[in-house]
Amino acid sequence: MANYQANDAMIRRLEKELEERNSAAQGIIANAEDGERDLNSAESETLKGLRNRMGELKEQIVELEATAEAAQSVSVRMKELDQAITTARRVGSQTVEYRSAGAFLLDTYKASQGDRTAGERLEVYLRAAAHQKTTDNPGVVPTPVIGEVINFIDASRPLVTAIGPRDMPAGTFYRPRVTQHTAVLVQGAAGAAADEKTELTSQKMTISRITVNAKTYGGYVNVSRQNIDFSSPQIMDIIIQDLAGVYAQQTEAATAAELDASLTTPVGYGASPTADSITAAIWTAASTAWNLTKGAGRLILALAPDRLAVFGKLFAPISPVNSQSPGFTAGDFNSGAVSTIGGIPVVVSAGLASTKAFLFSTAAIEVYEQRVGSLQAVEPSVLGVQVAYAGYFNAVTIDDDAIIELTAT
Repeated sequence: MANYQANDAMIRRLEKELEERNSAAQGIIANAEDGERDLNSAESETLKGLRNRMGELKEQIVELEATAEAAQSVSVRMKELDQAITTARRVGSQTVEYRSAGAFLLDTYKASQGDRTAGERLEVYLRAAAHQKTTDNPGVVPTPVIGEVINFIDASRPLVTAIGPRDMPAGTFYRPRVTQHTAVLVQGAAGAAADEKTELTSQKMTISRITVNAKTYGGYVNVSRQNIDFSSPQIMDIIIQDLAGVYAQQTEAATAAELDASLTTPVGYGASPTADSITAAIWTAASTAWNLTKGAGRLILALAPDRLAVFGKLFAPISPVNSQSPGFTAGDFNSGAVSTIGGIPVVVSAGLASTKAFLFSTAAIEVYEQRVGSLQAVEPSVLGVQVAYAGYFNAVTIDDDAIIELTAT
């Protein structure tokens, strides 16, 4: 108890000194005001000293009050524990269970007659323990956010990368294409000696044009300033990255749709394919594409992800001498090039619909793009920021016949 009294006495002394210092400071200020003047250097220095001491006094008082509260809490708890231990010794346990209603009524009667032990048993039995849970004190239970935001989105664009995007020069432009070549034949029909001075063959060249229109892909989100200022990780970075990722998905899907629009007769690899039947279908399609493009561009085999279950298992990564593929390794898969068959790169794209597989020449399809990127505009009236992401993109077929679908037929 003496310790508690010393604590209280010190608090009262410090509070008295604090009041005295405050009165002195107010007096200095009042004198300057009465004279309608600013504080002079001496008065300023005195006020600074008073203010520093008042800050020290306040810190000590707060510390002493916190110590007093903690001591009081300990004292109360010790009394509760002492009472509980004393009761438990008398009753025999800190919990009481009655075997029957009769036993409970008997203790009730005894307690009413002054039986202390029976009364304590009833008190323990009827005492409602307060169960403290995290829902009772959410103010002191932190809600941690760990690591980066989990976001499953494929922004790799394997088809667009394999073809190679070109700059978008204008909103509308044209790609010239030769539709009829000139002609060159042997002079005459019966041989050089007999056909001198005969007329050479002649055929004009015709050049058509393919129209390419820029298609705008974009989206935006209106974000509150509060969300920007208080989010962690930073919400604007997350939104812009997601908009860019969805833009990549949409342009990849547009390229896949352009491949799928091909009307060339498909080449089948069989309903129950083997490595030989798939290889035969690939070489058949490759010869068609090469013949039409005369070797221009590169040959690519594009697969939907579900086709890995068909193609992958037939080309094991065992590398025999006569193998037509280095094989597919299931643990290494991601979007993009995953292996080769017959020397032709195999590209897997989530933009392709299920069951789809195409062999094509990169000379048969072109992609054009100009990225606008992210744009931001402030809305002061609602304390918000609009953020958008956009780009101009189009995939255009140059030679429909050099895009061959491979089917399970």
